[in-house]
Amino acid sequence: MPIASSNKYSPYRLELLPSIPAFHRRARRKTSLSKGELVYYGPMPSYYGIGEVTRVLGHYVAVDFRGTGYFGVHEDVFEQQYLIPVPKATIPLL
Repeated sequence: MPIASSNKYSPYRLELLPSIPAFHRRARRKTSLSKGELVYYGPMPSYYGIGEVTRVLGHYVAVDFRGTGYFGVHEDVFEQQYLIPVPKATIPLL
C-alpha cells in the first residue's frame, strides 16, 4: 500500500513556512516539543503539512497531520530535529 496519495491541495498556505533542514541550528534547538503544539516537517513543509503533537516519546515525537500535506499522511513519528514549531504569528496567515 503506497504511503503517498494524489492529494495536490492543502488547506494551509504551506509556502509561508520556511524550509529548515535537520542539521540547521534552528532544528537542533534545546527546547522540547509538547503535546498539542502545532509543528511542521522542517526540510519540506509541503510534504506532510501542519500537524499537532500527540505524544512525545524520548527523542521521538508522534504527530497527527490529518492529511494536510501532499503525501496525505495522517500520523507519523519523527525525531525532534525534523520538526519545527509553527510560529504563533504565522498561524492566522495560514
